Amino acid sequence: MALVLRKVVNIFVAAHSNPVCHRYLSTRLAKVGLLETPKDHGKSYETGQLFLHKVFGYRGIVLFPWLARVYDRDTATKTEEKSVDEQTTSIGKEVKGKNHLHYQVLIDSRDSPHIRTQTEAVTFLSNPDDTRTLYTIPGLDHVAHEDILPYMSVERSPIEHDLFDQFLVHDPESSTASPSFMTSKTLRVWQDKIQPWLQLSDVHRETTENIRVTVIPFFMGCRETKIYWWRYCVRLENIGEETVQLRERHWRIFSLSGTLETVRARGVGGHEPILSAEQPAFQYSSHIALQAPSGHMWGTFKMERRDGTSFDCKIPPFSLESKSEEINNPNDFLGS
Repeated sequence: MALVLRKVVNIFVAAHSNPVCHRYLSTRLAKVGLLETPKDHGKSYETGQLFLHKVFGYRGIVLFPWLARVYDRDTATKTEEKSVDEQTTSIGKEVKGKNHLHYQVLIDSRDSPHIRTQTEAVTFLSNPDDTRTLYTIPGLDHVAHEDILPYMSVERSPIEHDLFDQFLVHDPESSTASPSFMTSKTLRVWQDKIQPWLQLSDVHRETTENIRVTVIPFFMGCRETKIYWWRYCVRLENIGEETVQLRERHWRIFSLSGTLETVRARGVGGHEPILSAEQPAFQYSSHIALQAPSGHMWGTFKMERRDGTSFDCKIPPFSLESKSEEINNPNDFLGS
């Protein structure tokens, strides 16, 4: 069979009778491992599964799965077209959510500088007795089932991450040809204690002129001044052929206290990313604070074509809901 190369950001995958997974390093191909057959939807990957991210190309390892509700406006049946302002009343009503597998994963720190996604933005207020402290966990990501390209490796430490040795332990009795990793006690305790802040429950998605926007909100916690904080992860992906550049963001933020705020600014996260066939996706995270336990957000991104014309890309409306669970300091379980 002819050699087939698939470029995924900085990753090249060679598929033939014995598929081998390669990573592009400088001017050479370096072997990463052997590709495995991706699992069908409904069959989850287990803790310790090595993978390449199909869109961003980084090496990662699965920590545990989440079952999220995906609200996809592309597949929703709409009885009428609604303006951006009218979308404020349609969250959770117009679009029916469907269960879909997502995963909490570790990103290989060697790949972090080369991918178009923020890997340091998983933050939360955790200790109810110390609401001034903001915890940041580097190199974590939430990945949809279809974005995982599984592979196996003979390396004892195939992923470089500060939490790898604390969260995963090698299984010497594994019957597979590659090292098998099991959940450590530290990971089990850590997962149980910080689950309220890391668990995703809702995923919102909408496409405008081949630009797909996916938003995942997370509740971060509440400060003693009754200020409620959320972070939200936004992924933009160009599923068409025409190159566009994100120029502006326009947010509408409604709080249960009755306030409606408008934010308009250049770019996102200090970037004005270009979405092309070669580099189709960009992901970033941000934060929002409200003086109420709930609210919702929606808006648009101004996308500019190569010919100078532009269009507004819809950001799907999403709810901001608080949680009342109490957890302890996550550092108590990380040995720091």
